[in-house]
Amino acid sequence: MAVRIPETAVKLRELLHCAQFVQSHALSFFHLSAPDLLLGMDSDPALRNVAGLLAEQPAALRDGIALRKFGQQLIERLARERVHPSWTVPGGVNAPLDPAAREQTLAELPAAMAIVKRTLALWKKTVDGFPLEIESFSNFPTMYCGLVGPDGSLRLYDGNLRFVGADGSIVADQVRPADYAAHIGEATLSDSYLKAPYYKPVGFPDGIYRVGPLARLNVADRCGTPEADKELEEYRSRFGRIVESGFHYHYARLIEALYGLERIKQLLDDPEILGTKVRAHAGVNALEGVGIIEAPRGTLIHNYKVDDNGAITWANLIVATGHNNLAINRGIRQVAKKFIDGNKIQEGAVNRVSALVRAFDPCLSCSTHAVGTVPMILNLHGPDGELLHQVTSD
Repeated sequence: MAVRIPETAVKLRELLHCAQFVQSHALSFFHLSAPDLLLGMDSDPALRNVAGLLAEQPAALRDGIALRKFGQQLIERLARERVHPSWTVPGGVNAPLDPAAREQTLAELPAAMAIVKRTLALWKKTVDGFPLEIESFSNFPTMYCGLVGPDGSLRLYDGNLRFVGADGSIVADQVRPADYAAHIGEATLSDSYLKAPYYKPVGFPDGIYRVGPLARLNVADRCGTPEADKELEEYRSRFGRIVESGFHYHYARLIEALYGLERIKQLLDDPEILGTKVRAHAGVNALEGVGIIEAPRGTLIHNYKVDDNGAITWANLIVATGHNNLAINRGIRQVAKKFIDGNKIQEGAVNRVSALVRAFDPCLSCSTHAVGTVPMILNLHGPDGELLHQVTSD
């Protein structure tokens, strides 16, 4: 539409987006990964799930449920729906914020903040208990990509792209959304329907880069909110300015959840958040548009072309799981080499491969933590091609 949406609508959209980050990060950490992290990678697979977590770590699970509930309820208060709300529309949003919803959310914020701080404290005590996973979960040098503001601070809703090298040097900065194709190429792989994006000036496959919480904290100079910046400073003091191990996606996710809550507070405290001018109306003013945002699991690019009637004639989407495709695949190989020992596939090794994938929080069915047996066939072959071991699920 090529219009500038009202400032109140910008703030309301970011508020909705921060709520989405909080609930999504809570889902990823507590529901999908905490069974591995708090019960143990080698624990009984029949109990290594949310039900088992409830029995062994009930306080942590209740915190996770409450944190996700906070995010989901804020989404519902803003958009009247918790899942796929239609409140965000071309030109802004379709209704202003109810003052009562603002007050209710502000009253609930301290409890949500306390949950994230408790979980960060728990995770700081727990993380060093996974040295082999830290060593092998996509622990190799890559580039990183994410949105930043003009001052280099973390941005989730709006900003420009920054690419940094494995050494932390800025390779490209303030890349406007419309210019993404000059920096990102998309390779096809013979063994996957998913494309493999790469940093175009370096080429494929050496231009591998990562997106998502780990990458965003590597790319940004700072978060830009007080509590998150304190946690970021401690995180960097422990693991370095550029954190390579994909295992630390979990730690980065918690820092971002804290940032999301602080940003929600800042937005709700802004008097303009209750403004009533929330939508600009217009028709087709441009035949192409590019939008880039940080989804919870990483940078999301949508590029559309339309005709004079607004009907889509061409589209290109690069989603977070696509950006991370090369890093996930290389990480799976790294984890398998580390944990498959001898001529037999151990359950703990299989789970660690799954846990590596879950650390990236991809939008794939394999990102979910199944209760029971995961349907699959795994073959272990020797150097000469001989089948040494097969694992099947019934």
